Amino acid sequence: MQYLHMRNILIIGTGKSTSQLVDYLLQHAENQELQITLADKSLEQAQKLAGNHPRASAIELDIFQELQREEAIANADIVISMLPARFHIKIAENCIKLGKSLVTASYVSEEMQNLDEAVKEKGLVFMNEIGLDPGIDHMSAMQVIDRIRDEGGKLLLFESFTGGLVAPENDTNLWNYKFTWNPRNVVLAGQGGAAEFIQEGTYKYIPYQRLFRRTEFLDVEGYGRFEGYANRNSLKYREIYDLKDVLTLYRGTIRRVGFSRAWNVFVQLGMTDDTYHLQHTESMSYREFTNLFLPYSPTDSVELKLRHNLKIEQDDLLWDKLLELDLFNTQKSIGLKNATPAECLQKILEEKWSLSPEDKDMIVMYHKFGYEINGEKKQIDATMVIEGKNEINTAMAKTVGLPVGIATLRILNGKITKPGVKIPITREVYGPILKELETYGIVFQEYEKPYLGYNPDRLNG
Repeated sequence: MQYLHMRNILIIGTGKSTSQLVDYLLQHAENQELQITLADKSLEQAQKLAGNHPRASAIELDIFQELQREEAIANADIVISMLPARFHIKIAENCIKLGKSLVTASYVSEEMQNLDEAVKEKGLVFMNEIGLDPGIDHMSAMQVIDRIRDEGGKLLLFESFTGGLVAPENDTNLWNYKFTWNPRNVVLAGQGGAAEFIQEGTYKYIPYQRLFRRTEFLDVEGYGRFEGYANRNSLKYREIYDLKDVLTLYRGTIRRVGFSRAWNVFVQLGMTDDTYHLQHTESMSYREFTNLFLPYSPTDSVELKLRHNLKIEQDDLLWDKLLELDLFNTQKSIGLKNATPAECLQKILEEKWSLSPEDKDMIVMYHKFGYEINGEKKQIDATMVIEGKNEINTAMAKTVGLPVGIATLRILNGKITKPGVKIPITREVYGPILKELETYGIVFQEYEKPYLGYNPDRLNG
C-alpha cells in the first residue's frame, strides 16, 4: 500500500513496557511509512530507546507543560500514552481538541469514560486496556466466551488470573518473586476497598487484611503449582463480558505458592500503608523501620517481638523469607526523606527483588470457563506462559507492547474505525490482534476438564 505522507506515531512515556512496542513499530516503519517519536521527561531515556534508527527520534516532554504537550500531539497522526494511568486524561483532552486517536494499556478511568461522547463527535478511536492485563486477558477470554455462545452454550463460571513472575531458571530467592513491573503497584496491590466476586451465585467480599490468606491453587502444565489471590473488583466484568447470569465470576493475581502468606506479614504489620509519612526515614535503619510496628519491650529483641506477635515459629520457612530481606539489618538505611511505610518497604524489596541484567521474567495467564451445553456441564481451562529474554526484552514488555502496537497500526490504517472510548472485547478488534500475537508466540493452550463449579481446592475460602 502506498501512503501519501510519512505517518508520525507519538509515544509518550518510555518506561519498562515500551521497548518491545518500539521494536514492533520500527519493524513496520519502512513499509508503512512510519516515523516514531519518543517523548519522555528524560530525553536520555527516550534517546536510548530510539537508538540510531532513521525512523525514530526522541524529544523531551514535560506533560504538565500545556504548550509543549499540544505541540507534540499536533505533529502526530496517532498518539500512544505509556504514562501511568492518572496522566492519560491530559493527553486525551489534547487529542480530542486536535483530532488525534489515542491508545493506552490502562484501565478506563471514570474521567476517560466521560470523554466518550466528545470522542465519538470527533470520529476518533480511544482504545484502552490493550496491554496484558488488561488487554490480552480481555481478548483471549472473549474469544472463548463468544465461541461457547456460538455453539449454544451458557456460561456458568469464569475465572481469570494473571501474574508477572520470574522464570524458573532465575528463581533465586525464597519468595520465588522479582519485580517485573512497577514495584509501587506491587506493594500497594489490593488496597482501596474489599475484593468483590461471585461464588456459586453468592456475593463474596474479602477485606484487604484478609486478602492474602484467601488464595486458590492453580496447576500449569510444565511449570507446576501457583496460587491466586482476588483482584479488587470482579463484579464489573458481568457487564463488560455480558455475564449477567454467571454463577461464579472471579479475577485474581498469580504468585508462587507461599508468597501470599509471607506477604500477609507486611499487611498485618502495616508496612504497606501509604497514607501517612514517617519521620527520620532518611537515616532510619531497616531494623529500626521494622521495630516501628512492634510493641516496646525492654528485654525482647526485634526478631523475637515480630515472631511472637505474628506467631511465626523459628523453623518456619516464612521466617527464613523475612530474614532473606535483611529486615533486621542495623547497617542499611532507608535513605528516603519522610517516606511512607509503603515507600520504605518498596526500597527494602527493590534491593533484593530487582532483575539482574540476564534475568528472565515470566508471564502466566490462566482462564477457566464453566458452561452448560445440551444439558451437559463442561469446563475449558486455557493457559499462557511467556518467558522474557533478559532485563530489557522482558515478557512483560512483550505482552504489553505488542498488542498496543498492533492496535495502533490497525487504527492508523483504518481497520479499527468504530469511534469512542473503547476496550478490545469485540470480534472485529480482538480476532486479528490475537491472530497476529500468535506469530510472536503468544498462544493459549486449552484443556477440557470435568466441570467442578467453584474450585474446591481453595486454600482458605
